[in-house]
Amino acid sequence: MTRALEKNDHEVEAKYQVSDLEELITALAQRQVALTEPSVQDDQAYAPAGWSYGMPKIGVPFARLRTQEGRHLFTVKKPIDNEMACLEHECVISDRDAVHEALATMGWVPTVRIVKQRRTGDWGGATVCVDVVDGLGAFIEVERVVNSQRSGEQVQHGLDAMIRSLGVPVLRVADTYDTLIWNLTSAARASSPT
Repeated sequence: MTRALEKNDHEVEAKYQVSDLEELITALAQRQVALTEPSVQDDQAYAPAGWSYGMPKIGVPFARLRTQEGRHLFTVKKPIDNEMACLEHECVISDRDAVHEALATMGWVPTVRIVKQRRTGDWGGATVCVDVVDGLGAFIEVERVVNSQRSGEQVQHGLDAMIRSLGVPVLRVADTYDTLIWNLTSAARASSPT
């Protein structure tokens, strides 16, 4: 979802793994959260050269190239309180391949590809994203854009209360999708015979 953030704003989100997607969608509908039709997002994540999974993310900028419905977005996020509270800059681009080459030239390294079906809605001024991520399953994210003077962790506490009020079994996740996929593929590589 493209939006212009003010200079002192940041995006704060809370993410949950969902075991029963239909139960979640029903609970959201009961709260008048109208979700869009599913749309495929094809994301390539990038990290600065020298950074690798397992290292801290706080204060480190990360990039993403996303294609959704023929439109390309370039995003840079920099975690400030934790991985789910980030300064964010995003813009529409016309040539994903050219931006990929520019990132490589500047020393950014592609890390993982994330493909998901996303449905979005609005709930009390927060954005709700219901995702089905290839290889990972179903998730719900709820996010707010707030002034950087506000604590991301305090905002996340309020977002958590919103999700818990649905009464649907969920598991809070502290990692971003790229980390979850990296961990999954690393575990698969470690368990495969050599």
